[in-house]
Amino acid sequence: MNYLAYDVGGSSVKYALVDEQGNLQNKGSFPTPAALEDFYAEVVKVCQQLGKGRELAGAGFSMPGAVDDESGVIGGSSALDYIHDFPIKQALAARLGMPVALENDANCAALGEAWTGAGQEYSSLAYFVVGTGVGGAVVADKKIIHGPHQHGGEFGYMVMNDDYEILSEVGSTGGLCRQMARLRNVPEDTYDGRKVYELSEQGDADAARLIDNMYEYLARAVYNIQYTYDPEAILFGGAISSRPDFIPAINERIQKILEKVGVARVVPKLLPCQHGNDANLLGAVANLRG
Repeated sequence: MNYLAYDVGGSSVKYALVDEQGNLQNKGSFPTPAALEDFYAEVVKVCQQLGKGRELAGAGFSMPGAVDDESGVIGGSSALDYIHDFPIKQALAARLGMPVALENDANCAALGEAWTGAGQEYSSLAYFVVGTGVGGAVVADKKIIHGPHQHGGEFGYMVMNDDYEILSEVGSTGGLCRQMARLRNVPEDTYDGRKVYELSEQGDADAARLIDNMYEYLARAVYNIQYTYDPEAILFGGAISSRPDFIPAINERIQKILEKVGVARVVPKLLPCQHGNDANLLGAVANLRG
């Protein structure tokens, strides 16, 4: 049995066929349309192409925003205004002529890793995605814990210091670059994460301090999640998670926290994600399969 998977982003829509074992075939993408009807048309076009001569059991969608699969409505906001505040799930199902399931993109990434990736051996997981900001997800028995406001796992909102800065501002690569730009009084898009790390390696004290701060805030967040949810493992995604020094740096700071707290004995188990850009596609199908 094959399923369609769509990963809808602000600039492109990725797609693939996914089988029962989580194998991906026929991967592709198209630029995200500027209008809803064009979006529908492209989604249907992919379905017709990939479904030719195949039996398709349904389509799973990874979407931005506060996704409520039960009502079929995406709340919140995103770069795609046209997907919000109406029953888009039902509209997609009608156009594709098959069952459809929707889930938030960070939640899909977590589900993809829980199905066939770094989290497949665990029933309880927390997932951090570190990029422009910090997103996340909480997984219990391979299911997402959404919360009544669809904000379960939104770790980026955690307040991290006396200035009321949140984790997305001080614990992300996007925040790292924005802080560096403000220090140097240059446009915010001057730096990317790679450049800030290069500056640190060249002896730039500001870059080194900001990177250290980012690790410290992420370590505090991990510690707090471990002692509120107590997951078996905590996964990290986002491009920075592939750095070989990333998780060791957070682990080093967690150890210092544990030593200072004294009574805390559970050491969080941190793992890098395995599926990269494919995690959302896999998670969209994992959500569809239930």
